[in-house]
Amino acid sequence: MILHQLIWLHRNYEKNAPAFFELQAWDAIQWLEQGGVHIGPGTQMLDLGCGHGYPGKICAEAGADVTYADYEDLRLEELKKAAFHPIDLNESKLEEYGQFDLVMCSNVLEHLSNPNQLIQNLPKLLKPNGVFYLSWTNWLSPWGGHEFSPWHYLGKTSGSIHTVGENLFKTYIGNILKTIHAQQDLSVKRMAPRYYNELGFLMQLPGLREFLAWNCALQIQCSTEAHSSS
Repeated sequence: MILHQLIWLHRNYEKNAPAFFELQAWDAIQWLEQGGVHIGPGTQMLDLGCGHGYPGKICAEAGADVTYADYEDLRLEELKKAAFHPIDLNESKLEEYGQFDLVMCSNVLEHLSNPNQLIQNLPKLLKPNGVFYLSWTNWLSPWGGHEFSPWHYLGKTSGSIHTVGENLFKTYIGNILKTIHAQQDLSVKRMAPRYYNELGFLMQLPGLREFLAWNCALQIQCSTEAHSSS
């Protein structure tokens, strides 16, 4: 459980931002490895919506071949020599970016006006048996309103950075799972309330999980059979 550490680091965000993002990334990667995902030499990884690029950085240090993609290039200077693709996840054709063993997309979905564009096209980014790590802040999370949380529970829809309908969109775990399950070539292998992964049982409580998960994390896998026939 790292939620308490993240909250502490966030108290002085400008100073602690590197430690904050690195802790998030380490926690996600360790959760994937605990779920049997290999990350190392031979792994082709895409850090999708990479921001500063911390998940990709850690995977590269483990020996993975990492590609980065985002709307604009905000990567750490030390990562600038690695492959980068500009991408608009609301509109871009994902088949143009290649296929990977592992794709990690962290804290991006809630900022997409058309999240189904990404979810319905996940298989185009994955090799057979490839894994897609998807995590995002669901709207009814205690952090659903981001900087204006918890006032989003009382109807507030904008803050100093985000405005609902412009750069923050209401997403619900149940709806996202339905969209994934509607695709025969995708399956959700594991899910957890990110930052307290040990309490994965909370995700088996429809309705309640919308409030109890600070951030939803999914380990999604593409099937060999469906992928080969597409």
